[in-house]
Order: sequence, then structure tokens, then C-alpha cells
Amino acid sequence: MSQTSAEPIDLAAASLNTRPAAVLDVVGLKKHYPIKKGLLRRTVGSVLAVDGVSFTIPEGETLSLVGESGCGKSTVARSVLRLVEPTAGLIKLGGHDITHLGKRELRPFRREMQIIFQDPFSSLNPRMSAGEIVGEPLWVHRIGDEAERRQRVETLFEQVGLRAAQMNAYPHEFSGGQRQRICIARALALNPRLIIADEPVSALDVSIRAQVINLMMDLQRRNQLTYLFISHDLAVVEHVSHRIAVMYLGKIVECTDKKTLFLNPQHPYTEALLAAVPVPNPKLRRTKRLLQGDVPSPVKPPSGCAFHTRCPYAVERCKAETPMLRDIGPGHQVSCHLR
Repeated sequence: MSQTSAEPIDLAAASLNTRPAAVLDVVGLKKHYPIKKGLLRRTVGSVLAVDGVSFTIPEGETLSLVGESGCGKSTVARSVLRLVEPTAGLIKLGGHDITHLGKRELRPFRREMQIIFQDPFSSLNPRMSAGEIVGEPLWVHRIGDEAERRQRVETLFEQVGLRAAQMNAYPHEFSGGQRQRICIARALALNPRLIIADEPVSALDVSIRAQVINLMMDLQRRNQLTYLFISHDLAVVEHVSHRIAVMYLGKIVECTDKKTLFLNPQHPYTEALLAAVPVPNPKLRRTKRLLQGDVPSPVKPPSGCAFHTRCPYAVERCKAETPMLRDIGPGHQVSCHLR
């Protein structure tokens, strides 16, 4: 590995009080995948994976995206990171518009946002040691010399609960929880403003999930991190979130703080999600609002409100008119004609 010109390894150069109040602003984000058929590969339609999503995450807070599989949560994450190119919309990181930046212009902002993937084993290079994996972002962005990078990696290992002696081990030598700790250390290497966690504990044993979640929350308090947390596990979401956005078929249908969402859900889809959460008490019984039918296809979503085909409260207006996401209380937004 060739050596490059070193620069000071001052990863906390930007003072917290100089950062903007909002770390991430997303306005009208859309991602449509074209459907091509025939010998000439003509576009005959589009998959509306994300269809007009807007949200803001203040510094030091966690916004969770929840919803059924296939609703567009992970596509939002990859679009925000520019791992996939958005079809339309605006993405601002720290007040800077990064929506249409080229690779060279986007490179400095790559240091400000990182991701923790769902499966820690498949996201780690099996041919690299754990220390090389965590130190790779420092080498790619030419931060520090070899000794400084090694010192930084040792510090990161200690922060995530691993020993410096494990730096020379390879991914297959670690347990699932330890591999996810390596992924967290790699995400922290460049001291980012924003970390996107795409179902970071769903592939772990139940006994390990609490440890990893508590580690992430401790690191957030210690480093003033901002999280976009993606999950379908509402118990985890309730534990880690400040605010929660509920997605259905590529759109946000409700967004509010976690206390309000769990105590006073306003959208019928949110009610159904909460009713499906198991209660850890065999003596407690409650009425479940089981949703009827299947999730509509994002290729041809229903007219009007996309949820009206499964909603027990739907009226004629729901079938014809698309509801807007509007404020119904302080910090509480709902996309429903009946609210």
C-alpha cells in the first residue's frame, strides 16, 4: 500500500457549535426505477420505490423510518448517501445541496455521512483484517500517516467494546455482534455528522441486539451523532428514536415524536402496525386490527390514498384524492383525509 502525503489527523476540527441546527434536509425525494421491455429495451413503466419523501433531522437526534418490507426505507437511505441517484428532490447535508454533485465535488461530503448495513458479514471484506477494514476510510481520504491511522483504529476498537489485539483477526473469526461492532467502528472512523443505520440489529441474536443498540446510543450521546435509523422492529425503534416517520408504498404517511406515535397514532396504517406488535404478557389480550389484502404494487399504485385498498375507514374521497402530509399538531404530520 503506497504512502500518500499526510495531513493532520484532527477529526474533531469542526466545533459542534458551528454546525447547523439541521444536519440533513430531504425535500420531495423520489426514486423511480424504469421498467424496460422488448428487443429495443423501451421504457414501459416505472417502479415508484420512493415517491416524494420529505424530512429533517436536527443535530444529535435520531429519526427512524418504519414500515413493511418493500415500502422504500432502504432506497431512501441509499438515495440520501447518493449510492443510487435520486430521480427528483433535494438533499442537503449541513445546509449544502449535494443532490447533483459529481464524484469529485461529493468526495468531501462522503466524510460527513456513513452507513451501517444490515448484514455485518457481507459488508466486511473477508480478505482484510478487522484493523485494515476500520482504517480503510482513513487511508482512502488520506488522513494521517500510518502510525496515526493505527492509533486512531485502536481508539475506535476500544470505543466499540473490542480489544486492540483483535485488529489482526479476520471477519470470520468474530461473532455476529462483534462484526457489527467493527462496522460501527468503520462508520465512526471519519467522525461523520450523519450515520445511516439500515436495520443494524435485525441479523443479530436477540441477546446481542440490546448490547449493540445501547452502544449506538452511548456513542450518540458521547459524539453528538445524528442517526437515520431504519427498522421494522417497533420495539427497537421506540427505544432509540427521538422522532419516527412511518412509510407506506414509497411515501411518509405519519411523522411525529415517538411518545405521540405510540400513545396517539393518527393514521390507520400506523394503528395497524402498532396493533401487530406482540405483547410480552400472556394474560393481556387486545383487539388486533388485521389489515386486509396485500400491499399494492409500486408499479401501479392505487389512485387517491395508496392505503385506501386496505383501510377499514376508507371513504369515497380516499379513492379519488391523494391526501397531503399536513400538520395536525405541534411536530405531528399525517397524510389522511379523516384527520
